[in-house]
Amino acid sequence: MGFGYGPGINSGFEESMRAGIIATARQMDAGGTRFSTFKNSRCNPQFWDRTAGGGFQLKAGVKPSAAIEDIFINGRLYAFECAMAMVMILYKATIGAIGEDAFNRHFTDLYLWDWNTDDNLRMITTFRRADMRPGDIVYFKNPDHAPDKDEWQGENAVMLGPDSYYGHGLGIKNESEMIAALNKERVPGSRTSAYLTNEALHPDFAYMQMLGMRSAQPGKRTQNAQDAIFSRIGVRSYIFK
Repeated sequence: MGFGYGPGINSGFEESMRAGIIATARQMDAGGTRFSTFKNSRCNPQFWDRTAGGGFQLKAGVKPSAAIEDIFINGRLYAFECAMAMVMILYKATIGAIGEDAFNRHFTDLYLWDWNTDDNLRMITTFRRADMRPGDIVYFKNPDHAPDKDEWQGENAVMLGPDSYYGHGLGIKNESEMIAALNKERVPGSRTSAYLTNEALHPDFAYMQMLGMRSAQPGKRTQNAQDAIFSRIGVRSYIFK
């Protein structure tokens, strides 16, 4: 049985998708969407049904890719919190990485709420600052946030580059600026500062690549995610064919 080594077979795919995540985060920053709590969230009713809990359920008959793209086209119609923003960014970057057809086939019943994701949006977690790379999702924790402002208990953010992050509601800032913004939302008199945690997330790029793979030979059965075995060792992914 042959095998492909993650960084070898998908390094170009990974770099392209990481660049897509970064570009999508910048697009959201400029796109007019607003930060809100779940209670005050809003969406375009042409593409989404807003649920009682403030989430967005894909409307029947709407293509998943079209609904995700609308968030970035008609941003002024949307308001949501920061975890939902990260999921939206990852979905849009996935569309760019594997194509609309593959996305619509594998991500069929989208429900946006907090960190709720489709099973095919597989994520890898790392736990060292040294492993963080642009395109990762990182977390700034605010342990002493004001008790009546749970939305400021922390900030999910896309790492855009060395000391540059996008967080929905805070915009693009460096680490010190992110921490200073969160510290303004602490319990009055608190001396416990917000901080960037060591934990980071990124898509399982090898698995994402497999979702978008197509056979180059006419008549040959297309390989899909069910045709391969995935293994993960540390932060590296392996595909066994």
